[in-house]
Amino acid sequence: MPVGIEAWVTQIPPITRAWLALSVATSLAVQCQLVTPLQLYFSFKSAFTNVQPWRMITTFFYFGSISLDFVFHLFFFMRYSRMLEESSFANRKADYFWLLLLSSIMLLAMSPLFNLPFLSSSLAFVPIYMWSRRHPTTPISLFGLFTISAPYLPLALVIFSWVISGTWKAAAGDLIGCAVGHVGWFLRDAWPREMAGGYSILTEAPDGLRRLFGDL
Repeated sequence: MPVGIEAWVTQIPPITRAWLALSVATSLAVQCQLVTPLQLYFSFKSAFTNVQPWRMITTFFYFGSISLDFVFHLFFFMRYSRMLEESSFANRKADYFWLLLLSSIMLLAMSPLFNLPFLSSSLAFVPIYMWSRRHPTTPISLFGLFTISAPYLPLALVIFSWVISGTWKAAAGDLIGCAVGHVGWFLRDAWPREMAGGYSILTEAPDGLRRLFGDL
């Protein structure tokens, strides 16, 4: 029977667990000088002109060198991604992966407009934002200092990220993640409710992906 940290890891739902593991492994690889951030960042020129397609993936797993900002983003992304996957996407691994995939594509398309070479924290704010909108009455205690309602959580985290990073660019990346999260929430929750629309390819994973994840 797993004990200690092994038991904790195995309790994390699969999509969040894989995301967490790849993010920690990427930062450790940089810390050990196995790779450099210059090999991981995304730009259209590097990814397409220079034919380095892996950058479209690695940009989402590098949260920076191991630091307070790294721990901050990793902790909150893991906490709320886990809670979202266990509640709204319980037994729907393919749909959660599809949400993150479509969000990643949107972020890649937007990155040149805001000069964001790394999109890990932006993507991390997608599940944080979506969870906060789906639990509007839940009180959240931040660091045991004060309590806010869930819809204000993303904004509070953006402000805190700005404070600990000391640059507006970190906050800008997080805000863009909130914007993409809002699009995902609108398509899945607001549009079907307000416009009597049904689910579509933008909100539900294709059958092939469902079979791959064993959801069919």
